[in-house]
Amino acid sequence: MATARNASRRVEQQATVIQKLLKFRRDKGREQVEQALEQCDLHLTHDLLLEVLRRHRSDWRPAHLFFNWASKSPTYCPNSHVCNQILDILGKANRFQELHHLLDQMSNTPGLIDPPTFATLLRRLVAAHRLHEAIQLFHRFGSDPFHFQTLLMWLCRYKHVADAEALFHTHPALRHDIKTWNVILNGWCVLGNVHEAKRVWRDIVASPCNPDVFTFGTFVKALTKKGKLGTALRLFRGMRDKGGCKPDVVICNCVIDALCFKKRVPEALEIFREMKKGEWGCEPNVGTYNSLVKCMCRIRRMEVAYELVDEMERRKGSCLPNAVTYCYLLRSLKHPGEVPGVLERMERNGCHVNDDVYNLLLRLYVKWDDGDGVRKTWEDMERNGWGPDRRSYTIMVHGHFENGRVKDVVRYFEEMISKGLVPEPRTEMLVSSLNIKVKGRTENEGGIAIS
Repeated sequence: MATARNASRRVEQQATVIQKLLKFRRDKGREQVEQALEQCDLHLTHDLLLEVLRRHRSDWRPAHLFFNWASKSPTYCPNSHVCNQILDILGKANRFQELHHLLDQMSNTPGLIDPPTFATLLRRLVAAHRLHEAIQLFHRFGSDPFHFQTLLMWLCRYKHVADAEALFHTHPALRHDIKTWNVILNGWCVLGNVHEAKRVWRDIVASPCNPDVFTFGTFVKALTKKGKLGTALRLFRGMRDKGGCKPDVVICNCVIDALCFKKRVPEALEIFREMKKGEWGCEPNVGTYNSLVKCMCRIRRMEVAYELVDEMERRKGSCLPNAVTYCYLLRSLKHPGEVPGVLERMERNGCHVNDDVYNLLLRLYVKWDDGDGVRKTWEDMERNGWGPDRRSYTIMVHGHFENGRVKDVVRYFEEMISKGLVPEPRTEMLVSSLNIKVKGRTENEGGIAIS
């Protein structure tokens, strides 16, 4: 145990050294950065590579440079997990030339390309709306059901549901597979198209397979999101009354959340109490409590919100508060002095700060115009490998604009562009409206420098 802790500590220390080296030599050429890395006397391992890549998940240039440098070492060869991480980083940054080059290199090593590689590539290609390349990749890897479901899932996740359904109907054998039907149904539901979701629901009922609990859950959630709570409640209560496919905790949570949103809090609390008594066949979990905590924070019943969190902490297990719980509490705060208490509570319950929490803290500190809070949060994000990402820079650009700090707006915008992060349209419009010429940036040949 002690040996494992020492090894983990060494990885953290070396990763911090590498992160600082890449950050402060950002304007240097590739050869100079590699020479500096050579002088660090690093012990390259998969864990070290993964930790460095994790810290640069939103900054592809230093991640790619370090990966390439490490791959040339005579004493180290990256495994599939490491390669998949850098593929994901490149795909997220839309660096598909580099991505395909690495994929070709991986093809020369048997066993290096695995199912997670396929899932990563499909996700990033579809996210960039490169559907033809994604379908070609599917055929390249072989058209087995697992790969096909993965392709359909990512097509639906990124709103190409019609394309996914058209592909689905080219495989008649899958009409007997409820899991594949569920992917299509969920796609239309996530897209918010209840009309098409109802059509697919009817197709499922008419198909050779029966709806399962995921099918019901998906449809109930779509109905509640579109405000059709009455229809959702009839379907929900019918599941229990008619037997057969009984609602699970996910479906119960969905209904509770919808009732809270419609301010039908007593009905939501009644289902919550029935769940605790075991009348629904499932007990509350963290999602159940989170819906109620969110509702209480929204209607400013903070004493009830904190009572619920106290109960979550006492019950522990699947009810233990998570980052979502504490984000609701953080959003309800009125001044910076209240933040440490919530963060200390998080730490006490073993809940670590993630990118969502960091970005929420940035948003709060910028709103409060608390420069020290912003600086500390930004430094913690970098040190712990949670960014800053595109959301972080968007918060800073718009926040500083609202606070009248034009120089800071331009500084963060330029830094965002230098990392290859694509600004949101509203951010580009804001900077353009300032009528300030943002310094042009181009990637130097063979390096990570930008000028």
